[in-house]
Amino acid sequence: MAVAEIVTIGTELLLGEIQDTNSRYIARALRDIGIDLYRLTTVGDNAKRISATIQEALMRADVVITTGGLGPTVDDATRQAVADTFYVNLVYREELWKQVLERFKLYGRTPTENNKRQAFLPENAFSIRNDVGTAPAFAVELGTKTVISLPGVPREMEHIMNTFVVEYLKERYQLEDEIILPWVIHTVSLGESSIDEIIGEMETLTNPSVGLLAHPGQTDVRVTAKARSTEEARRMMEPVLQEIREKLADYIFGENEDTIQSVVAAELLAQNMTLCVLEVGTDALIYEAMSQHLTSEFLSGQLLDVDVTHDTFKVLMQEYRDKKQADFVLGVMLTPVEEHQELYVALLHSGTIQEYQRFYSGPPGDAGRWALNVGLDQVRTRLKHLKGT
Repeated sequence: MAVAEIVTIGTELLLGEIQDTNSRYIARALRDIGIDLYRLTTVGDNAKRISATIQEALMRADVVITTGGLGPTVDDATRQAVADTFYVNLVYREELWKQVLERFKLYGRTPTENNKRQAFLPENAFSIRNDVGTAPAFAVELGTKTVISLPGVPREMEHIMNTFVVEYLKERYQLEDEIILPWVIHTVSLGESSIDEIIGEMETLTNPSVGLLAHPGQTDVRVTAKARSTEEARRMMEPVLQEIREKLADYIFGENEDTIQSVVAAELLAQNMTLCVLEVGTDALIYEAMSQHLTSEFLSGQLLDVDVTHDTFKVLMQEYRDKKQADFVLGVMLTPVEEHQELYVALLHSGTIQEYQRFYSGPPGDAGRWALNVGLDQVRTRLKHLKGT
């Protein structure tokens, strides 16, 4: 089985000026043809560091895919870095320059002299045609090792992955239509360590494999199976999924593309119930999330820019319940307390208020998402109870 690594290139990535979306796309494409991806590296626009990174990756992986650094400017260093990796020179390819000229003519533009840099490749490389941009991609083969260098522009990278790279890798490494299928079970209000205590033995499985991923107020359980087909992978993972569902039943809110807000919204609609959200200190994050799934017929909300006591907050919730005639009023207060964030959640339904209070000590920027998950879980739990009665 082939193993791959991805190297994303660009100082702008390291500075946080742009978000890396290429890696996610490439990772999924590799997953779908059964290639294992064990490592992802980001490096700036420096030929020596890029070359060193590629050399290290080749010691671990069969396939190294780079993105970025194929433009015409001085700091586009990928071509030189790959040449240095294999101790070869860059050579001019007349046919590539003609392709660049064709693209510019199609765009109604005239290339500058520096665009000619894009017609140079490592002398041991073969070019990969780019039909949606001016930067030719290329690949180098050395024994069982392969380096593939793709443009950093997402549209160009995706096109070349789809039209060349996927089939090329399948043929070169004789991949027999093996796929890697992931399945994610979402849990809420139970920490990663607690879930590990419950299903820890399952995390030692190899195929399917089981892993945990923690988010603020939410822990995902990922099950991954490698098989010849999607159907076979699903058959392999089903007993594992079923055991996880049984062991974590009370804490599971959804699977795969589900979000806590989509699940709560769907259940409110199913039970024909309305929700009013009152928030303090959350920037109306909960209301905004729910508004993606519910219309004003089922959802109302208010962001309170006031410092109120819990008792006063509960009075305000009752007033809004009467005003909006809402079935549920969810009140969420997020308040800084020294080095922590105090979370107070109150849920009003049928004249009864359930209260929940905790302290959050994680990154301040994650506190809102944590409050959203914990708050909406109170609504989810209550809806589940009503459905069962």
